[in-house]
Amino acid sequence: MSFLEEGHLDGRLFDGRWLQAQVVHPAIEPATGDTLAQVGEADADAIAAAAATASSAQQAWARGAPGERARVLFAAAAIARDHREEIVTWIMRESGSVRAKAEFEWSITVKAIELAAAMPEQAQGLVLPSEGGKLSLARRRPLGVVGVISPFNFPLYLAMRAVAPALAVGNAVVLKPDPRTAVCGGYVIARLFELAGLQAGLLAVLPGAGVAGAALCADPNVAMIQFTGSTGAGRKVGEAASRHLKKVSLELGGKNALIILEDADLDLAARNAAWAAWLHQGQICMTAGRILVHAAILDAFAARLAEKAKALPAGDPMSGKVALGPMIGRSQLDHALGIVKRSVDAGAEVVAGGDASGLCLSPTVLRGVRPGMAAFDEEIFGPVAVLVPFSTDDEAVALANDTEYGLSAAVISPDVGRAMAIGERLHAGLVHINDQPVNDDVVNPFGGVGASGNGTSIGGPANWEAFTHWQWMTVKASAPAYPF
Repeated sequence: MSFLEEGHLDGRLFDGRWLQAQVVHPAIEPATGDTLAQVGEADADAIAAAAATASSAQQAWARGAPGERARVLFAAAAIARDHREEIVTWIMRESGSVRAKAEFEWSITVKAIELAAAMPEQAQGLVLPSEGGKLSLARRRPLGVVGVISPFNFPLYLAMRAVAPALAVGNAVVLKPDPRTAVCGGYVIARLFELAGLQAGLLAVLPGAGVAGAALCADPNVAMIQFTGSTGAGRKVGEAASRHLKKVSLELGGKNALIILEDADLDLAARNAAWAAWLHQGQICMTAGRILVHAAILDAFAARLAEKAKALPAGDPMSGKVALGPMIGRSQLDHALGIVKRSVDAGAEVVAGGDASGLCLSPTVLRGVRPGMAAFDEEIFGPVAVLVPFSTDDEAVALANDTEYGLSAAVISPDVGRAMAIGERLHAGLVHINDQPVNDDVVNPFGGVGASGNGTSIGGPANWEAFTHWQWMTVKASAPAYPF
């Protein structure tokens, strides 16, 4: 069985059929600049047509046997397993992921599909208290058409974690992947469900620019928008979708704190910090944007982290010889370098890295950072470890919470009680004790607060809340005789 073929990669859109787009652009490999494929670009008309088709198809899908929805999802997971290497390679080449990250992304994507496949036959709903002769029920119902707008950094997983459960509970989906990763974050998903036998029209994959996202937010056939991306874009999506009274789930950026207490094992702490700051070039919403280190161990910790930085090469992931790949594009690289420069101008010190070759920024360690500096205040989305000293637990909490964001946080100390007491005070949707902030087990509710999201979560049990609505139903043997 073939997977992605030439006919899927010559400027197509997918609505159950592979349609030739009027506007196309190249899919570029960031490590080399090579053209990998041609990607279709959807306009507002394509969004409207797909949403209307999805709305018509959704009703029969929702009324059908739960076992059929489960069958399609389990088949999609099996096909993903059969084509692991091809999918992993697309993630590596198109998103700049090193193999370990790409394989991990593939594995949690399969896990997300399989967990969603169990949802159709799970019991959901409540029998509510009621008077005699009346049955009062609260049950979960699908929303209709769910619009998914997904990002470039974990393109396959961050799309699939919404697409799979939305389909599982009886919705149709229109997916707009980031056009920079439209193949691994879009066409792979289209092909998985096409081969799994999903009814045509229930899933559309329409890469596009802002005009396509705006059309999705405004379309009357779309009941919900699930958006993962930057806080700036998320504010616009939330405003536009809410204007049309759509349900909105926003998974946005972060300026996450990793707090390292003075009694932490230095080697373990440095390994956690390196992973949290540099995994996938720091292009992760949960990246440790601030590493808060007790002043008593700051010098030793900074030296150890700098050693790790100098030992981790950056380059083309396909070489198999690098720990970090390229940034997704020039603008993102310039953004990260600009924050480093402004912080150094304000008094911070680069103790490792700070240089770039092509789109590859070497793992960087920045110390002497304090509130008011760009590296303290702004999300970098690049491989920059920002070291901030503290002297007391209260100061660590204050520094960690000194941000509009509220996604992920972590505390490392052998004194678990003390670490948990700090964790209880952190303003974040995700808190980890004796780990680092980049974590997602798929089975967990995932979401942030403040500028990191609108308080919604997806994943695990939260998927029922995200992709359905409550319907109250009452049943009586006969209609009552009201006094009017």
